[in-house]
Amino acid sequence: MNLHEYQSKRLFAQHGIPIPRGEVATTPTEAREIARQLGGKAVVKAQVLVGGRGKAGGIKLAATPDEAEERARAILGMKIKGLTVSKVLVDEAADIAKELYLGLVVDRAQRRVVMMGSSEGGVDIEEVAARSPEKIIKVPIHPFVGFRSYQALELALSLGLPRELFNSFTRIAMGLYEAFMGSDASLAEINPLVITGDGRLLALDGKMSVDDNALFRQTTLAEMRDVSEEDPYELEARRFGLSYVKLDGEIGCMVNGAGLAMATMDLTKLYGGSPANFLDIGGGATAERVAAALRIILSDKNVKAVLFNIFGGITRCDEVARGIVAALAEVPTNVPMVARLVGTNEEEGRAILASANMITARTLPEAAQKAVQAAKGQLGGGLS
Repeated sequence: MNLHEYQSKRLFAQHGIPIPRGEVATTPTEAREIARQLGGKAVVKAQVLVGGRGKAGGIKLAATPDEAEERARAILGMKIKGLTVSKVLVDEAADIAKELYLGLVVDRAQRRVVMMGSSEGGVDIEEVAARSPEKIIKVPIHPFVGFRSYQALELALSLGLPRELFNSFTRIAMGLYEAFMGSDASLAEINPLVITGDGRLLALDGKMSVDDNALFRQTTLAEMRDVSEEDPYELEARRFGLSYVKLDGEIGCMVNGAGLAMATMDLTKLYGGSPANFLDIGGGATAERVAAALRIILSDKNVKAVLFNIFGGITRCDEVARGIVAALAEVPTNVPMVARLVGTNEEEGRAILASANMITARTLPEAAQKAVQAAKGQLGGGLS
């Protein structure tokens, strides 16, 4: 789950990280009043859960409250990477002398949290990694010891900070680590962390991603979720306990098991197709869950064929087949479908599908090839 900038920065502030004064506005009039309270000069920033807001024109400086109102009017309602801006953050303008980067991620290769710092702030860290990887300083954090003040000091030295900022940088780095760990985050970053003209450190922008699997114990953060900016089909999938990610291909995939789903997508690509989604219905899937999954797949107008790859262990093949038939009764479609059912009650499952004009296959390679052919219009329907 991603947090908006204003949500991330408020969370940072709870851990002692200095942030600019500012408030969220949903109308140009509100933006004008906030800018007036801030003293006139302000920055108006689109609040959408994507990067590249500045390049898209979603971040604008305003010298007066009236100008802040005009800036907000221009930004509210605009689309940034497909998302409509419904609110803006109006922050006090900062006198920037130097921009830095500071962030925390989970490094799976090292199996621990890593703090990263760079003297190249204000741009995507991926750009810095590609252009000047030597400018990214990484500090691995031992899971049993935690982040220590001497590590913050070493990072400050590596970034070339003035000695008079060492203490404040240490407090910010420690606060960011506390926010990261306390929120079950997978990412927390300040970009840019700026040195102001009067020699202070200030977190001008913030970003946090929270592990969905931890939201059951992060109830306060869960309430911050902005579902209006999430894919509606992914929301529907979550409601039924499905793991779904929309992709750009033409072959819808329904599989039970994440590893099997990846293998199915790989073979689809191998035989010349392109998966339209990742969808794992999980173990023990009921007919209701399968029906919901098929409705989600068929809602994608790019889907030209559907591939079912079900290994019946805990999941029963006849239950999956009933779900497919139930979904087809609710959502009639001419999209060809290929089913590979193997395992528990597979014969019963195939019998149920016999009345549904379904193409079947015994092996995954065979199923993938048939799905690709069906998507290209080279294979007719019917039970094979």
